[in-house]
Amino acid sequence: MRNTCEKVSERTLVPRSTGRALTLLGLAGAALLAGCHGGRDSDPPPPVAPPQAQTLSCDDSLKAAFKPDNNTSVVAVKSFKKGDPLILTGTAGAATPSAGNDICMVKLNVGPGNPGPAGAPSTSPGIGIEVWLPAKAAWNQRIHALGGGGFQGGTAGDATQIASTQAAGVAATEAAVSSTTDTGHSAPGGSFAMNPDGSINQALWTDFASRGIHEQAVKTKELAKAYYGSAPKYSYWEGGSTGGRQGLNLAQNNPGDFDGIVANFPAINWTRFITGELYPQIVFRQDLGGTPLTVEQQDLASNAAITSCDLVGGVHLGYIPDPASCNYDPTQDANVLCTSAGGSNATAACLTMSQATAVNKIWYGMTADGSAPSPSADNGWAGVTTPSLPSSGRWWGQTRGSSLYGGFLFAFGLDGLASPRGAFSISTDQVALELQNPSIADPSFTNATGNGQSLWKGMSYGDLANAYARGVALQAQFGNINTDNPDLSAFKARGGKMLTWHGLADELIVPQGTANYYNRVVAQMGGLSDVQSFYRLYIVPGLGHGTPNGTSNPAADIPNWGTTQVYDMLTRWVEQGVAPDAATLQSPAGKTGLACVYPKKATYTGSGDPKAAQSYACS
Repeated sequence: MRNTCEKVSERTLVPRSTGRALTLLGLAGAALLAGCHGGRDSDPPPPVAPPQAQTLSCDDSLKAAFKPDNNTSVVAVKSFKKGDPLILTGTAGAATPSAGNDICMVKLNVGPGNPGPAGAPSTSPGIGIEVWLPAKAAWNQRIHALGGGGFQGGTAGDATQIASTQAAGVAATEAAVSSTTDTGHSAPGGSFAMNPDGSINQALWTDFASRGIHEQAVKTKELAKAYYGSAPKYSYWEGGSTGGRQGLNLAQNNPGDFDGIVANFPAINWTRFITGELYPQIVFRQDLGGTPLTVEQQDLASNAAITSCDLVGGVHLGYIPDPASCNYDPTQDANVLCTSAGGSNATAACLTMSQATAVNKIWYGMTADGSAPSPSADNGWAGVTTPSLPSSGRWWGQTRGSSLYGGFLFAFGLDGLASPRGAFSISTDQVALELQNPSIADPSFTNATGNGQSLWKGMSYGDLANAYARGVALQAQFGNINTDNPDLSAFKARGGKMLTWHGLADELIVPQGTANYYNRVVAQMGGLSDVQSFYRLYIVPGLGHGTPNGTSNPAADIPNWGTTQVYDMLTRWVEQGVAPDAATLQSPAGKTGLACVYPKKATYTGSGDPKAAQSYACS
C-alpha cells in the first residue's frame, strides 16, 4: 500500500487558483488517495481506478493526437512560458505583449472551406480557430470564448501570426480556455462573400453567419477535454458588435453550445441596419450636392441637442440620458442656423436650412424617398417598443447627441456613418453584395468581375431602398445573417442565461434595433417576466460602440462598465443563480451612474447629486 500511495500522491495536482483538487486523476483518484490515510497492511486493497485517458501535450505531438473529425486539422501548436513574447515568427519589439502566465496556443482548421482560384478572396481552406489553454494545474474548468467584429476574418488559421492577444490574456489571467475564429476567411472587408462570377458566396456566408462560431464552440470544448482529461464545467461566450450578433446567433441556432452568453451592442438585423448605415452619405449626395457636413457642423448640431436634452435636477450632464424623449430640431434653433437662414450663428460651423434638415433626416433614419417628419411629431423612435419596424418602414437613425461622424473612432482613423472623409466601408460592401455588383463598393472591394468603383455615390434614395429590400429577400443566400429570430425557447429550456448592453450613443449600431428585438422576444415568449428569467438587457446613456464616450461632447464624463463587470454578473447568474439587477457604473473621473434592466430607466429621485447613482431609481 505504501508504494501505491506515494505514486498516487506524486501524480495528483492541486490547482490552488480554483480550490479544486485532483483534476488529473478525477474522482477515482480521489477515492484511491483517501484509502492511503490510516490504512493497515491487512486491509483489503482498494478498488483499482480505471485508467485515465491520456491527455495531450503542448507540442507537435498534438497535431497527430487531436483528430476530432475528418474536417479538422491542427495547424500549429506553441507553448508560451510566463513572460514570453506573444509572437510566432520574426523578432519581438518593445510593443509586443508577453504571456501573463504559462499558456498553450493551438490553431485549428475546419474544412471544407471553399475552393476556387488561388488568391481569390472567396477561396478558403476552411474555418480557422485559435485556442488558448492555461496550464493544466491552473484551469478553472471554464470556457470563455470570444467573438469578433465587422466582417471578422483574420489570422486565426495562420500558423505564422497570432490572431488574438485578448484571448491569450483571458487564458493567462483568468485561467479559462479561450478561443477566437476567422469565421472561414482571411480577406479583409466583404470581398470574401462574392464568388469570382459576382454571385453570393453561400458557403462562406454560412461559415461567417453561423457555422464558424458553432465550430469554434464545439472544437474548443473537444480540445479542452482532450488536453485536460475532463470536460469543461461551464462554457461562456462574450462579444460585442459582430460578436454580439454571434452570441444571439448561438442562442437562436445552437442553444446547447454555451451556458452563458454576453451579447453586447449586437450587429443583429445585419442587412437592415448596415444598409441603413449608408443613408447619411446618400443624404449628403442627394440633398447637399455631395458636400458632407464638416466635423464642426455636425458637432454644433449634436452638442446643441445635448444642451437641449441633458438637464437633470438643474444640472447639465453633458450627455443625453434618454434620447427617446429628445425632440430637438436644429431647423428651429437660431443658435445653429446661419444668419442667411434667419439664425444668429455667423461662424463657419453654422448650418443652412438644407443642412439642418439633412441632420434631422440622419437622426430620423432611412426612408425610401428621403423624407422625414418634424421631430415634434416623430423623433425617430417610433416602433422601438413594439414588435414592428420603425414608422419609416426601413431603419432607425443615429440618436441625438451621438457623434455622427464617429468621434472617438474617427480620431483613430475609422470613418463613422456621416464621416466627411467617406462612407463606412462595411455599408458600401454590403450594398454591393445585395445588388451583386462589386463596382458599387469602394476600391478596397476586389472581385474577378471588377473591383469597387464607388458607384454608391450615384445612388438615389430609391436605389438604396431597393438594396435594403434585396438584402431582406436574400437572407437564405446570406446564411440568415440578420439573426433576428425572437424564438429563444430552446436556449431558455436548456438553462442558458444571456446579458446584453447597448450604449445610447452608439456611433455605428443604433440601439433602437436592439431594444426592438428584445421587445419582439418578449412578445414571442409570453411576457417580460419569462424573458427576464434568462435574458436581460441594459440600455446605457452616453456609451458608444464599445467606446467610453459615443457622444459629440469630448468633455462628457460618462459612467461605464468595469472591464469584467458584465461577464462577472453572467457567471454569478449561471453558477450561483444570482440574477443581475440594477448595476452601478463609474466614469473615469469617479462619477457613478445607474444601469437599469430594460425596459426600466434610471429616473432621478428629485434630490441628491444628479451625477451620482444613488440619486436615481429604476422605474
